[in-house]
Amino acid sequence: MQATQVGRGLDALFKPRSIAIFGASDDVTKIGGRPLQFLQKYGYAGGIYPINRKAGLVQSLQAYASLAELPEVPELAVIAVPPAGVLDAVQECARRGVKTAVILSAGFSEMGEEGSRLQARIGEVARASAMRIVGPNCLGAIGVPDKSIATFSVALESSFPAAGSVGIVSQSGNLGSFTLRLAGERGLGVSRMLTTGNECDVDIADAIASLAADPGTSVILCCMETCRDGAKLMQAMAMAREAGKPLVVLKVGVSEAGSAAAASHTGALAGSDAVFDAVLRQGGALRVPSIELLLEVGHALSVVGPARVPGGHRVAVLTASGGFGVLLADAASAQGLVLPKLAAQTQERILSAVPFAAPSNPVDMTAQVSSRPEVLARMLDAVARDDSCDALILQSANAFHVPRLRDVFLGALEQVRKDHPARLILLCARAPDDVRARLNAMGFPVVEGIDAACATVAALLRFGARNRAPAAPPAIDRAPLAAEAFATEASAKAVLAEAGLPVPREAIARSFDEALAAAREMGFPLVLKIVSPDIAHKTEVGGVFVGVRSEAQLREEYNKLLARVALKAPRARIAGVLVAQMVQGGVELILGSKKDPVFGPMVMVGLGGIFAEILKDVALQPAPVDEAQATAMLRSLKAFPLLDGARGRPKADVQAAAKAIAALSRFAVRHADSVSEIDINPLVVLDQGRGAHALDALLVSEEQAMKDKQ
Repeated sequence: MQATQVGRGLDALFKPRSIAIFGASDDVTKIGGRPLQFLQKYGYAGGIYPINRKAGLVQSLQAYASLAELPEVPELAVIAVPPAGVLDAVQECARRGVKTAVILSAGFSEMGEEGSRLQARIGEVARASAMRIVGPNCLGAIGVPDKSIATFSVALESSFPAAGSVGIVSQSGNLGSFTLRLAGERGLGVSRMLTTGNECDVDIADAIASLAADPGTSVILCCMETCRDGAKLMQAMAMAREAGKPLVVLKVGVSEAGSAAAASHTGALAGSDAVFDAVLRQGGALRVPSIELLLEVGHALSVVGPARVPGGHRVAVLTASGGFGVLLADAASAQGLVLPKLAAQTQERILSAVPFAAPSNPVDMTAQVSSRPEVLARMLDAVARDDSCDALILQSANAFHVPRLRDVFLGALEQVRKDHPARLILLCARAPDDVRARLNAMGFPVVEGIDAACATVAALLRFGARNRAPAAPPAIDRAPLAAEAFATEASAKAVLAEAGLPVPREAIARSFDEALAAAREMGFPLVLKIVSPDIAHKTEVGGVFVGVRSEAQLREEYNKLLARVALKAPRARIAGVLVAQMVQGGVELILGSKKDPVFGPMVMVGLGGIFAEILKDVALQPAPVDEAQATAMLRSLKAFPLLDGARGRPKADVQAAAKAIAALSRFAVRHADSVSEIDINPLVVLDQGRGAHALDALLVSEEQAMKDKQ
């Protein structure tokens, strides 16, 4: 069996010297007829070999009864036969040394157990040979420059895609085909398209990696439904990032966070879609919410070039109408963009061009810019020189459709591009195709709608902020965690403390005398908690008392606590009473980790206490994270002002909280083979310099998590 690196072995799919088509048909409405029709219609230059058991002529080409009869071994086989004949065709291809096969046929894992078994056998053939297999149940692939066509997509019936540098990958055939058609309508040139279908061998990570390695691709558009191999996907994203190729992802299928009963707050908050979001963000991919924005952002990146996209969130808006300025300001704010006040010098330069302009931001240039290109150029130049903005949006409703006005705008934009070659300037405008192409050639993306323009700029700036590759996390050795660590809160906190988590002083008392001795050593006030491997939620059985302030109160509450627990949980095994220092004040966070079945341990932090599951203000990252990443997670919370001294509050010890997050993430990775979930609620963050404390902790073992799923 030969191991295959992610994305390798797919060149023969996109630029094969020859192609065989199993199930080739004279009927161009059939799946086996259309690839053959397209190859001839659009001028594929390599050998085309129809395979049909009746032989003879198929669409005017000599057909063959089997692969063995061909005059050469094709590099690519397109398989469009009934499912029962697919395995034989694949095995024959493997024996003859075919490099790649695309299985268009359906009837496999999507049809149940029997289909799944057949699909698995096909996958085994791929793994045992050097052949890469796309599908089954896929729409296939296209190598645009070489006119390699292994698809039956209706998108090719009327025209062939223009060659360009945008690559398209999709698990869904229809989404991929629709994206291809929209790309043509949007004026995007395409390098390659690949749809992966059921993914018995080639998966979405292979597809991304192959485009990352393709010299003819500069931007990758991806329609994703799921991921079967998290490490492989992360490797593919790293390849795209290292190659400087933006990866824009439309991830469909949002799962409910709490669909299954969770043993901890962490389990309820770390839903699968949030995991995908975090993984894509860490991998440098740019996630978009719609297929329309997928095309707009992809087009803008192809026009601007990723190297010219800055990070940030500050924009300047220029219009010839105050009303449009307000609309754009509202739309930009809705996307999280900020319109800063322009510098005094910038405003002076604007007013020197048009004394009655509104020079702040948005800039109302007035209709004066419609008559003289030098006036528009001066205003654009003034704002382009202002470092308070990361990007500019120039809006025009009708100028590019009126020849006189079009010439004014084009002249000004040519001058601005010459003077500011690296400045990100997006046009919110309608324009004829020829004018749009000219503007694109100058490096100006053109987006028609106001909301779409602001969403596109926001996406570009998010990409720019992530464009710097993060340092690779240090390797962490895996180690099993002893079974007793999962027994109680006390045992969980003990192993977490060894890993660097801050835990208050505490001791397990098995008698009142031991409780009293612990209290005298720690000092009051104290907290009492029942310790039992059979009680996960202590408050529900009256197993917690907060605020013990004297020895007399300690005796009274110690006895009451045991009596309440004995009444409400008579069968619970009691290991003692936890006597802990009481932490007062601070901000409560929830901190945790949950092992995702695809991507492994994810670390999460959010607002804690009773608001955790109500507000769901959480930040999620694949583990491990360092302290800088943990700080960024905290700063991304809507509740961060509570930590940062809002409304006169003292600033909290954010550094201590970040250290706790980083320590927990390392612990989660080290013990990933035995720990499914970790829940620390609350983590109390005290005033700056006073640290943080994990007041409660729960560890859920892999074994217990498996039982809960059954």
